[in-house]
Amino acid sequence: MEWANQLCENRQFGSKMTDSKYFTTTKKGEIFELKAELNSDKKEKKKEAVKKVIASMTVGKDVSALFPDVVNCMQTDNLELKKLVYLYLMNYAKSQPDMAIMAVNTFVKDCEDANPLIRALAVRTMGCIRVDKITEYLCEPLRKCLKDEDPYVRKTAAVCVAKLHDINAQLVEDQGFLDTLKDLISDSNPMVVANAVAALSEIAESHPNSNLLDLNPQSINKLLTALNECTEWGQIFILDCLANYTPRDDRESQSICERVTPRLSHANSAVVLSAVKVLMKFMEMLPKDLDYYSTLLKKLAPPLVTLLSAEPELQYVALRNINLIVQKRPEILKHEMKVFFVKYNDPIYVKLEKLDIMIRLASQANIAQVLAELKEYATEVDVDFVRKAVRAIGRCAIKVEQSAERCVSTLLDLIQTKVNYVVQEAIVVIKDIFRKYPNKYESVIATLCENLDSLDEPEARAAMIWIVGEYAERIDNADELLESFLEGFHDESTQVQLQLLTAIVKLFLKKPTETQELVQQVLSLATQDSDNPDLRDRGYIYWRLLSTDPVAAKEVVLAEKPLISEETDLIEPTLLEELICHIGTLASVYHKPPSAFVEGSRGVMHKRLPARTGSGESTESPDVGTAAGGSAPEAAPSIIPSQGDLLGDLLNLDMAPPTTSGPPPPTTGMQMGGMDLLGGGLDSLMGDESEPPHVPPRTDTPRSPSPQPPSPVYTHTDYTYTDYSHTDSPPDHSPTEHSPPAELGGDIGGSPAMGAGFGAAPAVMPASLNAPVGGGLGDLFDLGGVGMPMGAYIPPKIVWLPAMKAKGLEISGTFARRAGVIQMELILTNKAMSVMTDFAIQFNRNSFGLAPAGPLQVLTPLGPNQTIEVSLPLSTVGPVMKMDPLNNLQVAVKNNIDVFYFSCQYPISMLFVEDGKMERQVFLATWKDIPNDNESQFQIKDCHLNSDAASSKLQGSNIFTIAKRTVEGQDMLYMSIKLSNGIWVLAELRVQAGNPNYTISLKCRAPEVSQCVFQCYEAVLKN
Repeated sequence: MEWANQLCENRQFGSKMTDSKYFTTTKKGEIFELKAELNSDKKEKKKEAVKKVIASMTVGKDVSALFPDVVNCMQTDNLELKKLVYLYLMNYAKSQPDMAIMAVNTFVKDCEDANPLIRALAVRTMGCIRVDKITEYLCEPLRKCLKDEDPYVRKTAAVCVAKLHDINAQLVEDQGFLDTLKDLISDSNPMVVANAVAALSEIAESHPNSNLLDLNPQSINKLLTALNECTEWGQIFILDCLANYTPRDDRESQSICERVTPRLSHANSAVVLSAVKVLMKFMEMLPKDLDYYSTLLKKLAPPLVTLLSAEPELQYVALRNINLIVQKRPEILKHEMKVFFVKYNDPIYVKLEKLDIMIRLASQANIAQVLAELKEYATEVDVDFVRKAVRAIGRCAIKVEQSAERCVSTLLDLIQTKVNYVVQEAIVVIKDIFRKYPNKYESVIATLCENLDSLDEPEARAAMIWIVGEYAERIDNADELLESFLEGFHDESTQVQLQLLTAIVKLFLKKPTETQELVQQVLSLATQDSDNPDLRDRGYIYWRLLSTDPVAAKEVVLAEKPLISEETDLIEPTLLEELICHIGTLASVYHKPPSAFVEGSRGVMHKRLPARTGSGESTESPDVGTAAGGSAPEAAPSIIPSQGDLLGDLLNLDMAPPTTSGPPPPTTGMQMGGMDLLGGGLDSLMGDESEPPHVPPRTDTPRSPSPQPPSPVYTHTDYTYTDYSHTDSPPDHSPTEHSPPAELGGDIGGSPAMGAGFGAAPAVMPASLNAPVGGGLGDLFDLGGVGMPMGAYIPPKIVWLPAMKAKGLEISGTFARRAGVIQMELILTNKAMSVMTDFAIQFNRNSFGLAPAGPLQVLTPLGPNQTIEVSLPLSTVGPVMKMDPLNNLQVAVKNNIDVFYFSCQYPISMLFVEDGKMERQVFLATWKDIPNDNESQFQIKDCHLNSDAASSKLQGSNIFTIAKRTVEGQDMLYMSIKLSNGIWVLAELRVQAGNPNYTISLKCRAPEVSQCVFQCYEAVLKN
């Protein structure tokens, strides 16, 4: 607390006697005595009384009853007494706001005192008194102090602005204090500059979108000048501010780096890490072929190494930051491997962190040195450290291929020690080595099998079972080994049970005649005697595969497995970039973005490294490089465990974001059920406008459906956990009345019913188009004044999932289309008592292939009674299945508590694409070509817009007016719409002046769409 800090300062004013006597009294009736002493005429007695009051306050006694008496002591020239009274005021002003106003006059008077210490003390204390009634009186004294001649007063006033902003932000903005604060960045005193930067940074954190720190080359130059002269904490504020600046080019970036580099030799480790943060960020903009770039890399290593000679707690913070730096730029410390070797007296948390960095720096050049060190660690007495060391040997084998044989040999030596936990860890990592290098080191299997009986940890047992199942054809007694595990099947952990089930099925597919009884036994145990839904589901899948198509079962179960990646624990590249921008903060120690652990209403900016410029080289950031328009970014290491298919099996709860090797496939008309509406195409139509378009003869043969992209999907049955524990055989999933209808892709544009071929009979134009008005049809395309388009219509948010149906999670939302991107806008509210995390989302197959285009970005835990708004971009390249109603969407949302399901309906207008405006002649020909049976007519009631306003409003939602004509006082608007799957909808809207009821005719080759389109017209025009 502020007053506690000031109490420490007061020790310099203490008497020759010790102040401890004030904390030892236990007299009763003390308040009454203190009251009398505070009102004494003797200054010394009064000061002693105030000291006793502060002592009582410090140890937790309530002395608020003395408030008026203490305030009366403010009228003094004694600096020590004034400080003590101010301490008291800061502590009790909030509980006695009416009494606190009594002190305002003294504050104002002290702000004009001749002594700068008193002026600064007064403004600092006023800023610490968080009482609304006092803040308005603070403005004038604060304004004077911000322009005070003494730098000590100015620097104190700068911090006071930040405190006042926290109490009343609007007041600070109205009084112009922010502008004054910006002016202080140009102050001649470096400490004033540092405090101004600190205050502006603090305010900017609570207003992430405001541009308070409007940094430019001139202001950056002033900050760099002040950097050399201010205190160490001032330097940290300035360096952190510099880290938020993005240089214009590589030359400016190099200039800043040159002026920041001397801070690397500072004695304060916080200054060093802040300087490293600035340099790591600005290095992104330097060309790698620049001499200065390699010089800077060499300069960064010594200060980082020096940090490791501090006490263990500082070492740990330094190591956590170095871990991030090594992942981004391993070349900085590639020659410093020895400093990360573990010392005998290092605490365990330092040892484990050093071990992790050693693996990240391991390369072919130093692997022999690393392995010798790791083998030594495996003989330590600390069990956790030994386990990590053994795992580290396995990670070396996977990372450095040339060392794999030496690593396997080292692991075998460790297995021969027969130390139980060493053996078990060794078997776990050897399984990973087999995955990385198949058919290379299987000669060691015999040694592993010798240690089968000593395995008692689930992970080691599961690894051994996997090895036996995977290489069953090479192990003569594989069936006996697996049968020994089966005896205690129900006592095993789920991990072991799942692995055992898969291993026995593999064994059966490799040796069917010998193991039929064994596979029946394990399937029976898994499906009938187990309560675990995962185990039962897997058992039923294998049972069905084996009983219906053994060949398919072999292809599925014994399929070639992908090689595991080099690094399975690399931080995801975009998160790594953000953490690099937070070096020297808690985020770099937790390895989490600030938004994941900072609570409260303050927004947290997501920082990114700048794009590289100057050399034409691609940036190392996968996202930024592409966005900047540079060449393709460097391939980031693949991270197998954290990446998956977003449309994966929901029941496995694998909700990681999708990884794609390229851009999403284009939505073709054929794929999504669309077609060429005009038969012969636009070229033949526009070649001779006088001729009617060629219409191919109708055929009853449906088009063969185009293949959908291979992605795992789930149907309605996937939405429920089915309990088969009381059945004797796998369930029969024959089609029932609940089976999903035929896919929309097969209906719309894919079958005769929906116009796969075109009718031979020419369609008749609507009466209004045939009416001989003016010059006939030619006049139709004389567009009247169509207004400018308005914004797209966005339906209001509604509750999709009430809290009572989702264990306290309430989900509201709507859909929107912005800049051609479909957005699902969600509001998640936690009405439960527990924190909710790990959110993810999936869609069932739907009529238009809607699917999440990325993961559900809920980066912070959702605490009780908290609400968060999330915008989820959607794509239309997902699997297609016709729904009822057509715009129905079935959604599954998962969090750490459970998986929840709900249905919602999206407005079809969000599927209207921006290139949906037809050419006039094409519109005319298409209208004639679509059969009259496909025309639907609707009434839109109670709409009070004229035709121009209606046209403008509809165009905002990508409903384009092709033509307008007026017949007998009735405006006719002819419109076209194109859906994301290639379906065209043509419309005629009749608007009669003075009549609030509109008539709309819709023509489409997929008439099922018409009802939804009409609903969109109604919603857009009425809202």
